[in-house]
Amino acid sequence: MTFVSNDPALWPTIDGERVMSYFMVASSTAVVYDLALTFAQEFELVWRQRSSLMNVLYISVRYGGIPLYVGIVLSNIAPGSVTDVGCAALHSAQSWIPVIINAMLGVIMMTRIYAMYRRSKKMLIILVILLLAATLATAVMTAIVNIDVSWEELILSGISRCFDYTNPAAVRLPHETLIPTLVWQMLALCLALWIVIKHFCEVRQMPTAGGSFMVLIKGHVVDFVGFAAVSCFSIGSLSPTLMDASSPASNVYFGILQIIQPIQMFVLGPRLILDIREYHAKLVASSDEGTGMSTIAFQERGQVSTGDGV
Repeated sequence: MTFVSNDPALWPTIDGERVMSYFMVASSTAVVYDLALTFAQEFELVWRQRSSLMNVLYISVRYGGIPLYVGIVLSNIAPGSVTDVGCAALHSAQSWIPVIINAMLGVIMMTRIYAMYRRSKKMLIILVILLLAATLATAVMTAIVNIDVSWEELILSGISRCFDYTNPAAVRLPHETLIPTLVWQMLALCLALWIVIKHFCEVRQMPTAGGSFMVLIKGHVVDFVGFAAVSCFSIGSLSPTLMDASSPASNVYFGILQIIQPIQMFVLGPRLILDIREYHAKLVASSDEGTGMSTIAFQERGQVSTGDGV
């Protein structure tokens, strides 16, 4: 069903949608720019390597959101093409792609921590349980959100937009779905920090190993900061001032959220693999024989290669 209205009272809503579309285009541009900037490095460290689980995860995370953002940009450029079915499909993609991408990033992070703990089976079991619990909780909450939402095409002053009818009891859920993943991120960061501190206390005469651990923990910290920022902005959007107003300030707030979320998933996430592979490649290049190095790096067969000194 299509709802048509020319009520001037809805013009602030149109302006807000227009501002959001600008931020969407900006976030898409940032992701594409990073793709172009790192493609040569990515081609050498990922595409030229043998097929592995880490390669599949990298490519899936790196390029998984492109169809979504192409659809969003096209819907803003050609709003007349939006239909009820298109609105529902776009909403489902926006809901589920972050869940899937963050689950894959969780697997990457779990593999890194598993390597840092010297492939401890006990630690692997703990990590699998934590990640599964967080992912399942997020998936259940996302499913509830999609069940309680219906979408219709809304034409305001000749401009076609998607409008959702949400069960009032489920209004908060879309913003709270990030909480289980945030808890996982915090626990993963604590485990990584603990093993790094323990490692430096035990091994003080191995600067190479220390360097690899620093690269790993830097990736964890950067990814956590990015996800924490997305979570804080998402939960902060539950403020009545932001939810009930179409002011420029609220438009900018939601616009910033639209920028940092794709950057966290599609820019910072893939660097969890790319940075450690680059570090390992530099160590190999700077070594005459490529032996005697203590390092942790994502290598073929989807595992993390760990030297004897780690």
